[in-house]
Amino acid sequence: MTLHTLLPGQWPRRLVRGAVVSLAVASAVITVPSTATAAASTLGAAAAESGRYFGAAVAAGRLGDSQYTTILDREFNMVTPENEMKWDSTERSRNSFSFGSADQIVNHARSHNQRLRGHTLVWHSQLPGWVSSIGDANTLRSVMNNHINQLMGHWKGQIYAWDVVNEAFADGGSGQLRSSVFRDRLGTGFIEEAFRTARAADPAAKLCYNDYNIEDWNAAKTQSVYRLVQDFKTRGVPIDCVGLQAHFGSGGPPSTFQTTLSSFAALGVDVQLTELDIAQASSNAYTNTVRACMNVARCTGITTWGVRDSDSWRSGENPLLFDRSGNKKPAYNATLTALNGTVGGGPVQVGVNYRLVAQHSNKAAEITGSSTAAGALLRQWSSTGATNQQFDFLDSGGGYYRIRARHSGLVLQVASGSSGADISQQPDSNATSQQWQVVDQGGGVVSLVNRQSGLAMDVWQASTVDGARISQWTVSGAANQRFQLQRT
Repeated sequence: MTLHTLLPGQWPRRLVRGAVVSLAVASAVITVPSTATAAASTLGAAAAESGRYFGAAVAAGRLGDSQYTTILDREFNMVTPENEMKWDSTERSRNSFSFGSADQIVNHARSHNQRLRGHTLVWHSQLPGWVSSIGDANTLRSVMNNHINQLMGHWKGQIYAWDVVNEAFADGGSGQLRSSVFRDRLGTGFIEEAFRTARAADPAAKLCYNDYNIEDWNAAKTQSVYRLVQDFKTRGVPIDCVGLQAHFGSGGPPSTFQTTLSSFAALGVDVQLTELDIAQASSNAYTNTVRACMNVARCTGITTWGVRDSDSWRSGENPLLFDRSGNKKPAYNATLTALNGTVGGGPVQVGVNYRLVAQHSNKAAEITGSSTAAGALLRQWSSTGATNQQFDFLDSGGGYYRIRARHSGLVLQVASGSSGADISQQPDSNATSQQWQVVDQGGGVVSLVNRQSGLAMDVWQASTVDGARISQWTVSGAANQRFQLQRT
Protein backbone atom coordinates (compact mmCIF):
# COMPACT_ATOMS: atom_id res chain seq x y z
CA MET A 1 0.00 0.00 0.00
CA THR A 2 1.29 3.42 -0.89
CA LEU A 3 0.11 6.85 0.05
CA HIS A 4 -0.66 7.69 -3.56
CA THR A 5 -3.07 10.49 -4.36
CA LEU A 6 -6.68 9.50 -5.03
CA LEU A 7 -8.10 11.55 -7.85
CA PRO A 8 -11.78 12.37 -8.22
CA GLY A 9 -13.27 10.25 -10.97
CA GLN A 10 -10.31 7.87 -10.94
CA TRP A 11 -12.66 4.94 -10.45
CA PRO A 12 -15.69 4.83 -12.80
CA ARG A 13 -18.98 4.58 -10.97
CA ARG A 14 -20.52 1.14 -11.07
CA LEU A 15 -24.08 1.00 -12.36
CA VAL A 16 -26.42 -0.38 -9.70
CA ARG A 17 -29.09 -2.56 -11.17
CA GLY A 18 -32.40 -1.56 -9.67
CA ALA A 19 -34.95 -2.44 -12.33
CA VAL A 20 -37.88 -4.61 -11.34
CA VAL A 21 -38.12 -7.60 -13.67
CA SER A 22 -41.45 -9.38 -14.21
CA LEU A 23 -42.07 -12.89 -15.57
CA ALA A 24 -45.20 -14.76 -16.55
CA VAL A 25 -44.89 -17.07 -13.54
CA ALA A 26 -46.62 -17.13 -10.22
CA SER A 27 -45.04 -14.82 -7.67
CA ALA A 28 -43.37 -16.41 -4.69
CA VAL A 29 -41.98 -15.29 -1.40
CA ILE A 30 -38.23 -15.84 -1.70
CA THR A 31 -36.52 -17.32 1.32
CA VAL A 32 -33.32 -19.22 1.99
CA PRO A 33 -34.17 -22.94 1.59
CA SER A 34 -34.01 -25.24 4.55
CA THR A 35 -31.18 -27.20 2.93
CA ALA A 36 -28.80 -24.22 3.40
CA THR A 37 -26.81 -23.82 6.56
CA ALA A 38 -27.51 -20.87 8.82
CA ALA A 39 -25.84 -17.69 7.62
CA ALA A 40 -22.52 -17.00 9.28
CA SER A 41 -22.47 -14.04 11.67
CA THR A 42 -18.92 -12.71 11.16
CA LEU A 43 -16.97 -11.66 8.07
CA GLY A 44 -14.31 -14.33 8.36
CA ALA A 45 -16.78 -17.13 9.03
CA ALA A 46 -19.00 -16.06 6.14
CA ALA A 47 -16.05 -15.96 3.74
CA ALA A 48 -14.85 -19.35 4.97
CA GLU A 49 -18.18 -20.91 3.97
CA SER A 50 -17.09 -20.60 0.33
CA GLY A 51 -13.41 -21.37 1.00
CA ARG A 52 -12.36 -17.72 1.05
CA TYR A 53 -10.87 -15.45 3.68
CA PHE A 54 -11.78 -11.98 4.93
CA GLY A 55 -8.85 -10.11 6.44
CA ALA A 56 -7.63 -6.78 7.73
CA ALA A 57 -4.38 -4.86 7.67
CA VAL A 58 -3.03 -4.65 11.20
CA ALA A 59 -0.63 -2.30 12.97
CA ALA A 60 1.49 -3.65 15.81
CA GLY A 61 1.06 -0.42 17.73
CA ARG A 62 -2.70 -0.98 17.99
CA LEU A 63 -2.55 -4.49 19.43
CA GLY A 64 -2.79 -2.97 22.91
CA ASP A 65 -6.18 -1.43 22.05
CA SER A 66 -8.79 -3.88 23.37
CA GLN A 67 -11.58 -2.53 21.14
CA TYR A 68 -9.34 -2.96 18.10
CA THR A 69 -8.26 -6.51 18.95
CA THR A 70 -11.80 -7.55 19.91
CA ILE A 71 -13.04 -6.64 16.43
CA LEU A 72 -9.94 -8.08 14.76
CA ASP A 73 -10.17 -11.44 16.48
CA ARG A 74 -13.93 -11.76 16.13
CA GLU A 75 -14.31 -10.76 12.49
CA PHE A 76 -11.17 -11.53 10.50
CA ASN A 77 -9.41 -14.77 9.59
CA MET A 78 -6.50 -13.23 7.65
CA VAL A 79 -4.00 -10.58 8.76
CA THR A 80 -1.66 -8.35 6.74
CA PRO A 81 0.94 -6.25 8.59
CA GLU A 82 0.48 -2.63 7.53
CA ASN A 83 4.13 -1.50 7.61
CA GLU A 84 6.01 -3.88 9.87
CA MET A 85 7.35 -6.18 7.11
CA LYS A 86 8.40 -3.37 4.76
CA TRP A 87 12.06 -2.73 4.05
CA ASP A 88 12.43 0.38 6.22
CA SER A 89 11.10 -1.61 9.18
CA THR A 90 13.01 -4.84 8.71
CA GLU A 91 16.42 -3.87 7.26
CA ARG A 92 17.24 -0.27 8.15
CA SER A 93 20.94 -0.91 7.57
CA ARG A 94 22.47 -3.47 5.28
CA ASN A 95 22.15 -7.06 6.48
CA SER A 96 21.01 -5.95 9.95
CA PHE A 97 17.47 -7.29 10.33
CA SER A 98 14.82 -6.39 12.89
CA PHE A 99 11.66 -8.49 13.07
CA GLY A 100 10.28 -7.49 16.47
CA SER A 101 7.22 -5.45 15.43
CA ALA A 102 6.27 -7.86 12.67
CA ASP A 103 6.68 -10.80 15.04
CA GLN A 104 4.13 -9.20 17.37
CA ILE A 105 1.55 -9.34 14.58
CA VAL A 106 2.58 -12.82 13.47
CA ASN A 107 2.36 -14.19 16.99
CA HIS A 108 -1.00 -12.53 17.64
CA ALA A 109 -2.42 -13.90 14.40
CA ARG A 110 -1.18 -17.41 14.99
CA SER A 111 -2.55 -17.45 18.54
CA HIS A 112 -5.99 -16.58 17.14
CA ASN A 113 -5.91 -19.03 14.21
CA GLN A 114 -5.60 -16.24 11.65
CA ARG A 115 -3.55 -16.74 8.51
CA LEU A 116 -1.02 -14.17 7.33
CA ARG A 117 -0.25 -12.28 4.12
CA GLY A 118 3.31 -11.00 3.91
CA HIS A 119 3.55 -7.39 2.72
CA THR A 120 5.88 -6.61 0.98
CA LEU A 121 9.30 -7.81 -0.24
CA VAL A 122 10.28 -5.55 -3.16
CA TRP A 123 8.78 -2.06 -3.43
CA HIS A 124 10.07 1.30 -4.60
CA SER A 125 8.65 3.11 -1.56
CA GLN A 126 9.48 3.03 2.16
CA LEU A 127 13.04 2.08 1.29
CA PRO A 128 15.97 3.08 3.52
CA GLY A 129 18.28 5.58 1.87
CA TRP A 130 21.13 3.09 1.67
CA VAL A 131 19.11 0.91 -0.75
CA SER A 132 17.95 3.80 -2.93
CA SER A 133 21.53 5.03 -3.28
CA ILE A 134 23.01 1.74 -4.55
CA GLY A 135 24.45 2.42 -8.00
CA ASP A 136 25.96 -0.96 -8.87
CA ALA A 137 23.63 -3.55 -10.40
CA ASN A 138 25.43 -6.59 -8.96
CA THR A 139 25.38 -5.10 -5.47
CA LEU A 140 21.67 -4.27 -5.71
CA ARG A 141 20.85 -7.74 -7.03
CA SER A 142 22.66 -9.32 -4.11
CA VAL A 143 20.94 -6.98 -1.64
CA MET A 144 17.48 -7.64 -3.11
CA ASN A 145 17.83 -11.41 -3.11
CA ASN A 146 19.29 -11.42 0.39
CA HIS A 147 16.38 -9.34 1.66
CA ILE A 148 13.86 -11.77 0.14
CA ASN A 149 15.69 -14.79 1.54
CA GLN A 150 16.02 -13.33 5.03
CA LEU A 151 12.36 -12.30 5.38
CA MET A 152 10.89 -15.41 3.85
CA GLY A 153 13.31 -17.59 5.75
CA HIS A 154 12.45 -15.97 9.08
CA TRP A 155 8.72 -16.72 8.64
CA LYS A 156 9.04 -19.81 6.47
CA GLY A 157 5.95 -21.97 6.72
CA GLN A 158 3.98 -19.25 8.55
CA ILE A 159 2.92 -17.00 5.67
CA TYR A 160 0.03 -17.97 3.41
CA ALA A 161 0.95 -15.53 0.61
CA TRP A 162 3.62 -12.91 -0.02
CA ASP A 163 3.32 -9.70 -2.01
CA VAL A 164 6.65 -10.38 -3.68
CA VAL A 165 6.68 -7.25 -5.85
CA ASN A 166 4.45 -4.27 -5.13
CA GLU A 167 3.37 -1.42 -7.44
CA ALA A 168 6.00 -1.89 -10.13
CA PHE A 169 3.95 -0.32 -12.96
CA ALA A 170 3.60 3.39 -13.66
CA ASP A 171 0.30 5.23 -13.48
CA GLY A 172 -1.29 6.59 -16.63
CA GLY A 173 -1.36 5.19 -20.12
CA SER A 174 2.29 4.34 -20.73
CA GLY A 175 1.98 0.72 -19.67
CA GLN A 176 5.61 0.82 -18.58
CA LEU A 177 7.34 -0.06 -15.33
CA ARG A 178 7.78 2.91 -13.03
CA SER A 179 11.21 4.36 -12.44
CA SER A 180 12.72 2.85 -9.29
CA VAL A 181 16.13 1.84 -8.06
CA PHE A 182 15.28 -1.76 -8.99
CA ARG A 183 14.07 -1.04 -12.53
CA ASP A 184 16.75 1.59 -13.18
CA ARG A 185 19.66 -0.58 -12.00
CA LEU A 186 18.47 -4.12 -12.80
CA GLY A 187 16.19 -3.57 -15.76
CA THR A 188 12.72 -5.02 -16.28
CA GLY A 189 13.88 -8.52 -15.31
CA PHE A 190 14.02 -7.67 -11.61
CA ILE A 191 10.41 -8.79 -11.14
CA GLU A 192 11.09 -12.25 -12.53
CA GLU A 193 14.25 -12.59 -10.46
CA ALA A 194 12.36 -11.62 -7.30
CA PHE A 195 9.71 -14.26 -7.93
CA ARG A 196 12.23 -16.99 -8.69
CA THR A 197 14.17 -16.12 -5.54
CA ALA A 198 10.97 -16.14 -3.49
CA ARG A 199 9.91 -19.56 -4.74
CA ALA A 200 13.22 -21.05 -3.66
CA ALA A 201 13.05 -19.29 -0.28
CA ASP A 202 9.65 -20.71 0.72
CA PRO A 203 8.14 -23.12 -1.82
CA ALA A 204 4.89 -23.45 0.16
CA ALA A 205 3.97 -19.75 0.15
CA LYS A 206 1.77 -18.30 -2.57
CA LEU A 207 3.61 -15.64 -4.54
CA CYS A 208 1.62 -12.54 -5.53
CA TYR A 209 2.07 -9.43 -7.62
CA ASN A 210 0.22 -6.53 -5.95
CA ASP A 211 -0.81 -3.14 -7.38
CA TYR A 212 -3.40 -0.34 -7.30
CA ASN A 213 -5.56 1.06 -10.12
CA ILE A 214 -5.57 -2.27 -11.95
CA GLU A 215 -9.27 -2.92 -11.30
CA ASP A 216 -10.59 -1.43 -14.57
CA TRP A 217 -10.08 -3.96 -17.36
CA ASN A 218 -9.78 -1.18 -19.95
CA ALA A 219 -6.93 0.64 -18.18
CA ALA A 220 -3.47 0.49 -19.73
CA LYS A 221 -1.94 -0.33 -16.36
CA THR A 222 -4.29 -3.30 -15.94
CA GLN A 223 -3.41 -4.62 -19.37
CA SER A 224 0.31 -4.31 -18.64
CA VAL A 225 0.01 -6.35 -15.44
CA TYR A 226 -2.12 -8.89 -17.32
CA ARG A 227 0.57 -9.28 -19.98
CA LEU A 228 3.23 -9.71 -17.27
CA VAL A 229 1.27 -12.50 -15.59
CA GLN A 230 0.44 -14.12 -18.93
CA ASP A 231 4.12 -14.09 -19.86
CA PHE A 232 5.14 -15.54 -16.49
CA LYS A 233 2.61 -18.36 -16.77
CA THR A 234 3.68 -19.13 -20.33
CA ARG A 235 7.37 -19.32 -19.41
CA GLY A 236 6.98 -21.06 -16.06
CA VAL A 237 8.01 -18.13 -13.91
CA PRO A 238 6.50 -18.86 -10.47
CA ILE A 239 3.47 -16.67 -9.75
CA ASP A 240 0.36 -17.82 -7.88
CA CYS A 241 -1.80 -14.76 -7.38
CA VAL A 242 -2.53 -11.16 -8.30
CA GLY A 243 -3.49 -8.67 -5.60
CA LEU A 244 -5.80 -5.84 -6.60
CA GLN A 245 -5.62 -3.21 -3.89
CA ALA A 246 -9.18 -1.93 -4.51
CA HIS A 247 -8.85 1.59 -3.09
CA PHE A 248 -12.14 2.87 -4.50
CA GLY A 249 -13.87 6.22 -4.62
CA SER A 250 -17.43 6.57 -3.36
CA GLY A 251 -18.86 4.95 -6.50
CA GLY A 252 -17.13 1.68 -5.76
CA PRO A 253 -15.60 -0.63 -8.36
CA PRO A 254 -15.55 0.11 -12.09
CA SER A 255 -18.13 -1.62 -14.28
CA THR A 256 -15.45 -3.93 -15.66
CA PHE A 257 -14.22 -5.08 -12.25
CA GLN A 258 -15.58 -8.62 -12.42
CA THR A 259 -14.22 -8.96 -15.95
CA THR A 260 -10.79 -8.03 -14.61
CA LEU A 261 -10.99 -10.61 -11.84
CA SER A 262 -12.18 -13.39 -14.14
CA SER A 263 -9.63 -12.51 -16.83
CA PHE A 264 -6.69 -12.77 -14.44
CA ALA A 265 -8.16 -15.95 -12.95
CA ALA A 266 -8.39 -17.48 -16.42
CA LEU A 267 -4.59 -17.27 -16.63
CA GLY A 268 -4.40 -19.81 -13.80
CA VAL A 269 -3.73 -17.53 -10.85
CA ASP A 270 -5.76 -16.64 -7.78
CA VAL A 271 -7.01 -13.07 -7.44
CA GLN A 272 -7.34 -11.31 -4.11
CA LEU A 273 -8.62 -7.90 -3.01
CA THR A 274 -5.71 -6.92 -0.82
CA GLU A 275 -6.32 -3.39 0.52
CA LEU A 276 -10.03 -2.69 0.12
CA ASP A 277 -11.45 0.62 1.27
CA ILE A 278 -14.23 2.70 -0.28
CA ALA A 279 -14.72 6.42 0.31
CA GLN A 280 -17.75 6.97 2.56
CA ALA A 281 -18.32 3.19 2.70
CA SER A 282 -21.44 3.00 0.58
CA SER A 283 -23.35 -0.23 1.21
CA ASN A 284 -24.02 -0.62 -2.52
CA ALA A 285 -20.36 -0.12 -3.37
CA TYR A 286 -19.24 -2.73 -0.85
CA THR A 287 -21.95 -5.11 -2.02
CA ASN A 288 -20.90 -4.78 -5.65
CA THR A 289 -17.26 -5.29 -4.77
CA VAL A 290 -17.85 -8.41 -2.69
CA ARG A 291 -20.31 -9.87 -5.18
CA ALA A 292 -17.77 -9.51 -7.98
CA CYS A 293 -15.28 -11.53 -5.94
CA MET A 294 -17.87 -14.15 -4.99
CA ASN A 295 -18.78 -14.60 -8.65
CA VAL A 296 -15.21 -15.57 -9.58
CA ALA A 297 -14.20 -18.96 -8.21
CA ARG A 298 -10.50 -18.04 -8.01
CA CYS A 299 -11.12 -14.81 -6.11
CA THR A 300 -9.91 -16.35 -2.88
CA GLY A 301 -10.14 -13.53 -0.38
CA ILE A 302 -10.66 -9.91 0.59
CA THR A 303 -8.65 -7.74 2.99
CA THR A 304 -9.67 -4.26 4.17
CA TRP A 305 -6.84 -1.80 4.82
CA GLY A 306 -7.50 -1.26 8.48
CA VAL A 307 -10.22 -2.15 10.96
CA ARG A 308 -12.00 1.06 12.02
CA ASP A 309 -12.27 4.37 10.18
CA SER A 310 -9.88 5.88 12.71
CA ASP A 311 -7.24 3.30 11.73
CA SER A 312 -7.46 4.03 8.00
CA TRP A 313 -4.82 5.85 5.96
CA ARG A 314 -7.90 7.55 4.40
CA SER A 315 -9.54 8.28 7.74
CA GLY A 316 -11.10 11.52 6.50
CA GLU A 317 -13.16 9.53 4.01
CA ASN A 318 -14.54 7.01 6.55
CA PRO A 319 -13.90 4.12 4.14
CA LEU A 320 -14.06 1.03 6.35
CA LEU A 321 -16.73 -1.27 7.81
CA PHE A 322 -16.43 -0.12 11.44
CA ASP A 323 -16.78 3.47 12.64
CA ARG A 324 -14.41 5.29 14.98
CA SER A 325 -16.18 3.83 18.00
CA GLY A 326 -15.89 0.28 16.68
CA ASN A 327 -19.56 0.02 15.68
CA LYS A 328 -20.66 -1.92 12.63
CA LYS A 329 -21.68 0.38 9.79
CA PRO A 330 -24.46 -0.35 7.26
CA ALA A 331 -21.71 -1.37 4.83
CA TYR A 332 -20.72 -4.11 7.28
CA ASN A 333 -24.19 -5.65 7.11
CA ALA A 334 -24.20 -5.36 3.32
CA THR A 335 -20.81 -7.04 3.11
CA LEU A 336 -21.83 -9.85 5.45
CA THR A 337 -24.99 -10.43 3.44
CA ALA A 338 -23.01 -10.57 0.19
CA LEU A 339 -20.50 -13.01 1.70
CA ASN A 340 -23.37 -15.21 2.84
CA GLY A 341 -24.64 -15.19 -0.73
CA THR A 342 -28.07 -13.85 0.13
CA VAL A 343 -27.96 -10.53 -1.71
CA GLY A 344 -31.52 -9.54 -2.59
CA GLY A 345 -33.02 -12.28 -0.44
CA GLY A 346 -32.57 -14.93 -3.15
CA PRO A 347 -32.94 -18.66 -2.43
CA VAL A 348 -29.41 -19.59 -3.53
CA GLN A 349 -25.97 -18.70 -2.23
CA VAL A 350 -23.26 -17.68 -4.65
CA GLY A 351 -19.96 -19.46 -4.14
CA VAL A 352 -21.68 -22.65 -2.95
CA ASN A 353 -21.94 -25.90 -4.95
CA TYR A 354 -25.29 -27.68 -5.23
CA ARG A 355 -26.81 -30.80 -6.69
CA LEU A 356 -30.05 -30.08 -8.57
CA VAL A 357 -32.23 -33.09 -7.75
CA ALA A 358 -35.46 -33.50 -9.71
CA GLN A 359 -38.39 -33.76 -7.30
CA HIS A 360 -40.34 -36.33 -9.32
CA SER A 361 -37.46 -38.78 -9.89
CA ASN A 362 -34.98 -38.01 -7.10
CA LYS A 363 -32.23 -37.98 -9.75
CA ALA A 364 -29.60 -35.32 -10.20
CA ALA A 365 -29.09 -33.00 -13.14
CA GLU A 366 -25.71 -33.68 -14.72
CA ILE A 367 -23.58 -32.88 -17.75
CA THR A 368 -23.63 -35.96 -19.97
CA GLY A 369 -20.53 -38.11 -19.74
CA SER A 370 -18.67 -35.61 -17.55
CA SER A 371 -17.76 -33.82 -20.76
CA THR A 372 -15.91 -30.55 -20.47
CA ALA A 373 -16.72 -29.60 -24.07
CA ALA A 374 -19.03 -26.75 -25.01
CA GLY A 375 -22.36 -28.14 -26.19
CA ALA A 376 -22.50 -31.16 -23.86
CA LEU A 377 -26.14 -31.70 -22.87
CA LEU A 378 -27.90 -31.67 -19.51
CA ARG A 379 -29.64 -34.89 -18.40
CA GLN A 380 -30.73 -36.59 -15.18
CA TRP A 381 -28.90 -39.49 -13.55
CA SER A 382 -28.79 -41.26 -10.23
CA SER A 383 -26.81 -39.19 -7.74
CA THR A 384 -23.14 -40.14 -7.72
CA GLY A 385 -21.51 -37.17 -6.01
CA ALA A 386 -19.38 -36.56 -9.11
CA THR A 387 -18.44 -32.99 -10.00
CA ASN A 388 -20.48 -33.12 -13.24
CA GLN A 389 -23.52 -33.24 -10.95
CA GLN A 390 -22.44 -30.14 -9.03
CA PHE A 391 -23.31 -26.56 -9.95
CA ASP A 392 -22.86 -23.12 -8.47
CA PHE A 393 -24.76 -19.91 -9.13
CA LEU A 394 -23.26 -16.69 -10.51
CA ASP A 395 -25.25 -13.52 -9.86
CA SER A 396 -26.21 -11.75 -13.10
CA GLY A 397 -28.21 -9.04 -11.32
CA GLY A 398 -31.91 -8.26 -11.51
CA GLY A 399 -32.83 -11.51 -9.79
CA TYR A 400 -31.12 -13.76 -12.38
CA TYR A 401 -28.25 -16.22 -12.10
CA ARG A 402 -25.99 -18.23 -14.36
CA ILE A 403 -25.67 -21.90 -13.39
CA ARG A 404 -22.09 -23.13 -13.71
CA ALA A 405 -20.97 -26.77 -13.90
CA ARG A 406 -18.25 -27.40 -11.37
CA HIS A 407 -16.25 -29.89 -13.46
CA SER A 408 -16.06 -27.76 -16.61
CA GLY A 409 -16.53 -24.14 -15.56
CA LEU A 410 -19.14 -23.74 -18.34
CA VAL A 411 -22.68 -22.45 -17.75
CA LEU A 412 -26.10 -23.79 -18.68
CA GLN A 413 -27.67 -22.25 -21.80
CA VAL A 414 -30.90 -22.90 -23.71
CA ALA A 415 -30.56 -23.57 -27.43
CA SER A 416 -33.51 -21.37 -28.46
CA GLY A 417 -36.73 -19.82 -27.23
CA SER A 418 -38.84 -22.87 -28.09
CA SER A 419 -40.43 -25.44 -25.82
CA GLY A 420 -38.37 -28.61 -25.88
CA ALA A 421 -35.13 -26.81 -26.72
CA ASP A 422 -32.03 -28.48 -25.33
CA ILE A 423 -30.04 -27.16 -22.38
CA SER A 424 -26.28 -27.50 -22.78
CA GLN A 425 -23.12 -26.11 -21.22
CA GLN A 426 -21.42 -23.20 -22.98
CA PRO A 427 -18.71 -20.60 -22.26
CA ASP A 428 -19.98 -17.88 -19.94
CA SER A 429 -21.09 -14.80 -21.89
CA ASN A 430 -23.83 -13.70 -19.46
CA ALA A 431 -26.31 -13.77 -22.36
CA THR A 432 -30.00 -13.88 -21.44
CA SER A 433 -30.12 -17.48 -22.70
CA GLN A 434 -27.73 -18.28 -19.83
CA GLN A 435 -29.67 -16.45 -17.12
CA TRP A 436 -32.19 -18.17 -14.86
CA GLN A 437 -34.68 -16.91 -12.31
CA VAL A 438 -34.73 -19.07 -9.19
CA VAL A 439 -38.36 -19.37 -8.03
CA ASP A 440 -38.76 -20.71 -4.50
CA GLN A 441 -41.36 -23.49 -4.21
CA GLY A 442 -40.76 -24.04 -0.48
CA GLY A 443 -38.96 -26.76 1.43
CA GLY A 444 -35.69 -26.15 -0.37
CA VAL A 445 -37.29 -26.81 -3.77
CA VAL A 446 -37.00 -24.34 -6.67
CA SER A 447 -38.07 -23.92 -10.26
CA LEU A 448 -35.59 -22.48 -12.75
CA VAL A 449 -37.00 -20.17 -15.41
CA ASN A 450 -34.87 -19.01 -18.33
CA ARG A 451 -34.75 -15.26 -18.87
CA GLN A 452 -34.65 -15.35 -22.68
CA SER A 453 -37.50 -17.80 -23.20
CA GLY A 454 -39.58 -17.52 -20.03
CA LEU A 455 -39.68 -21.35 -20.01
CA ALA A 456 -38.81 -23.66 -17.12
CA MET A 457 -36.07 -26.28 -16.79
CA ASP A 458 -37.96 -29.55 -17.29
CA VAL A 459 -37.14 -33.29 -17.26
CA TRP A 460 -38.43 -34.56 -20.61
CA GLN A 461 -41.91 -36.14 -20.33
CA ALA A 462 -41.47 -36.47 -16.56
CA SER A 463 -39.25 -39.51 -17.15
CA THR A 464 -37.75 -41.22 -14.12
CA VAL A 465 -35.05 -43.15 -15.99
CA ASP A 466 -31.33 -42.49 -15.99
CA GLY A 467 -30.30 -40.50 -19.03
CA ALA A 468 -33.57 -38.63 -19.57
CA ARG A 469 -32.73 -35.29 -21.12
CA ILE A 470 -33.44 -32.02 -19.37
CA SER A 471 -34.78 -29.29 -21.64
CA GLN A 472 -37.09 -26.29 -21.24
CA TRP A 473 -40.89 -26.27 -21.32
CA THR A 474 -43.85 -24.04 -20.61
CA VAL A 475 -44.04 -23.26 -16.90
CA SER A 476 -46.48 -25.65 -15.19
CA GLY A 477 -45.14 -26.04 -11.66
CA ALA A 478 -45.17 -29.83 -12.10
CA ALA A 479 -42.76 -31.99 -10.11
CA ASN A 480 -40.52 -32.57 -13.15
CA GLN A 481 -39.92 -28.79 -13.18
CA ARG A 482 -38.94 -28.67 -9.52
CA PHE A 483 -35.44 -29.27 -8.20
CA GLN A 484 -34.19 -29.74 -4.67
CA LEU A 485 -31.09 -27.66 -3.90
CA GLN A 486 -28.69 -29.99 -2.09
CA ARG A 487 -25.45 -28.38 -0.92
CA THR A 488 -22.38 -30.48 -1.61
